[in-house]
Amino acid sequence: MSGVGRAATVLVVGDGGWGTALAMVSHRAGRRVRLWSHDPPYAEVLQRTRHNPKFLPGVEIPAAVEISADFARLAEGAELILMVIPTQFLRGVLTRIGRDFPRQAQVVSCAKGIERATLLLPSQILAERIGARSPVILSGPSHAEEVSRDLPATVVAASHDHAAARHVSEFLSCPTFRVYTNPDPLGVEIGGAVKNVIALAAGIADGLELGDNARAALITRGVTEISRLGIALGARRETFMGLAGIGDLIATCTSNHSRNHAVGYRIGRGETLDLILRSTEKVPEGVETTRSLMELARRASVDMPIAREVHAVLFEEKLPREAVQTLMTRSAKDELEDLL
Repeated sequence: MSGVGRAATVLVVGDGGWGTALAMVSHRAGRRVRLWSHDPPYAEVLQRTRHNPKFLPGVEIPAAVEISADFARLAEGAELILMVIPTQFLRGVLTRIGRDFPRQAQVVSCAKGIERATLLLPSQILAERIGARSPVILSGPSHAEEVSRDLPATVVAASHDHAAARHVSEFLSCPTFRVYTNPDPLGVEIGGAVKNVIALAAGIADGLELGDNARAALITRGVTEISRLGIALGARRETFMGLAGIGDLIATCTSNHSRNHAVGYRIGRGETLDLILRSTEKVPEGVETTRSLMELARRASVDMPIAREVHAVLFEEKLPREAVQTLMTRSAKDELEDLL
């Protein structure tokens, strides 16, 4: 793929906070931008008010961004399609819009998770449902609340096809949004999925007021768990030391913008998961990913003690302080066993 024309068309599929932020990034990069919503009445609200009160309040969507629930119309002539649908809903959305999906467009997977029923990653769902060839994975530390306000962020576009990754980088890069390329899409996607589970653990620890030392330990050992699984599945170790690994993990485990950290925090303060999920329309991907992750780790024969304790707290009625005690009293081992 060669250079990108400044007036090239980007279609963002998904009107959540991250989808809206990516529409704004694409606009800043000089593209024609279209934003698809699955909900016609809400699409009309977005188009008319230029605000997204459910998912990204307080941010004005540029007037040049076209917003609609008519996928077929928006997809016509699109050269880059950013798929920003939460993983557990991606298959259903693709079933709905697949007939009108433009096969010539470069597809970019922007979701982070593992499908519950199949244990597939978002790019694998895209390949299965619409035959997307080598979807590029976009990931990294990039909270929508900051990106939408034009604060600096740096992410990676990952693909085995360097030209495709470079193409996406050229499409989306602007002065406040830097896009590196990465040749390890599997590692980038695993990092993006599993970091949400570790963020739940960090939130629980913060809710229990366990302090900075505990959070730092969870982040550090969390990288080890993510790397262990990724390498077992065929990813590259160095990917987890980069933006889509430790970078995204730090942001998700420490930020007030992180919905997964927020869910963990509320659990640590004594609220039930059911109550938390019923109180928000935003999707904390880490909750369902925790279920998927345990099965994936079992199949890969990978030990993931932090993720296992998160699962016990979320779904097995284990008390958060008991989970902490379990982690702290595990048999001592050499740290370098996991780092080399």
